[in-house]
Amino acid sequence: MNQDHVKIVTENRKARHEFFILDEFEAGMVLQGTEVKSLRQGRANLKDSYGKFQNGELWLHQMHIGPYPFAYYDNHEPERPRKLLMHKSELKRLYGKIKEKGHTLVPLRVYFRDGKAKVVMALAKGKRQYDKRDAIKEREIKREMDRAKKHAR
Repeated sequence: MNQDHVKIVTENRKARHEFFILDEFEAGMVLQGTEVKSLRQGRANLKDSYGKFQNGELWLHQMHIGPYPFAYYDNHEPERPRKLLMHKSELKRLYGKIKEKGHTLVPLRVYFRDGKAKVVMALAKGKRQYDKRDAIKEREIKREMDRAKKHAR
């Protein structure tokens, strides 16, 4: 991803805790005018959102984009399903992977690249409770080691 013209709007930090990320895909989003303006103000939340195939098209469900405060009468619905734009070959490959048991599509971050709203979708597999505990334990051990190194200097 080219970093020189990228403005991150929001990230789904909980996704990496709840899921094993297997693969990432970039997709465009079909948005209304007030949604774009709200995104530019950072009024978005990816919590509990997911991707779903319907009639061969990929849709993003449960993504909250807050209403644009300066819209007079034609504001958007905050949690409406939004169509995602990808090449047909990518969609077919992704559809095949999604059919495997336990796999899901989770959005990781939303950003603007060269003026266009993009979303990074991840092919993910859910973690079990003990996997989450192991990840927390590893993170704590790493923090302790970093603190010990810092104090040793």
